[in-house]
Amino acid sequence: MLALWQAKHITALLVEQGHEVELEIIKTTGDKILDVALAQVGTKGMFTKEIEDALAEGRVDLAVHSLKDLPTELPPGFELVAITQRVNPRDVFLSVNYDCVDALPKGAKVGTSSLRRQAQLKAFRSDLVIHPLRGNVDTRVRKLEEGEYDGIILAAAGLTRLGKTQLVKEYLAPEFMCPAAGQGALGIEIREDDVEMRKHLAFLNDPDSRAATVCERALLNKLGGGCQVPIGAFAEVENGKLHLTGIVARPDGSEVLREQQVGNDPVTLGELVGETLLRRGGDKILEAVYGENAVVPQQP
Repeated sequence: MLALWQAKHITALLVEQGHEVELEIIKTTGDKILDVALAQVGTKGMFTKEIEDALAEGRVDLAVHSLKDLPTELPPGFELVAITQRVNPRDVFLSVNYDCVDALPKGAKVGTSSLRRQAQLKAFRSDLVIHPLRGNVDTRVRKLEEGEYDGIILAAAGLTRLGKTQLVKEYLAPEFMCPAAGQGALGIEIREDDVEMRKHLAFLNDPDSRAATVCERALLNKLGGGCQVPIGAFAEVENGKLHLTGIVARPDGSEVLREQQVGNDPVTLGELVGETLLRRGGDKILEAVYGENAVVPQQP
């Protein structure tokens, strides 16, 4: 549903520019596996492979992705031609009965399938009981409404795009809940040799969003992380400078490493913060996580 909204949004922008657009909806492995936590699914690029196959075969000319689902290194022959203007990258707390995470009673049941969110929640409230939560946005919100959870954590961007913010009680500050790399932005992927398409899509690229998300993805890449590794990355452009916060955490929240630095070059800054986190003990945390989950999917 969210993927369809995103595709229609980009379609509308292209039509405004005078282009004729035909939509093709492609189901990916990640869309089909809804009964298993992502950390247990060892498929690299599980939200992108089928789409890239269609691109390579010429069945489609461009692909619209949630940037946080896109692997930090694209396969040969593909190019990330544009990163759209980012909407709110924060995570949000949704609940029927409680106004904020702090108001949850001891032992409350919180839904998320993200180790990144779980680790940061547990660091703040070790008493909370974290339960897996998969499915599309509607399914997740319905489970909350039906009383399966006292609260759930989702990305603000998806809820805003779908107009499903009724149960949002708290926008979580990045200092408390560091978002996923690329959260809130869309990535437009094309065939690397498609010069014409590159020219047509240039208007979709937002320079500040690109700088911030490239920085976050460089950090993620340095840490070798994917979507279900407890890594957060949040960059902002302020007064022409990039400010990057990165975290690596143990899934149980017992240890959260946080590093903040300022720089000019997105890739250099991302790699520097990633390297610093590894040196401070992030390497041992990630080794333990990889060991527990065997193969970790490679999308941020």
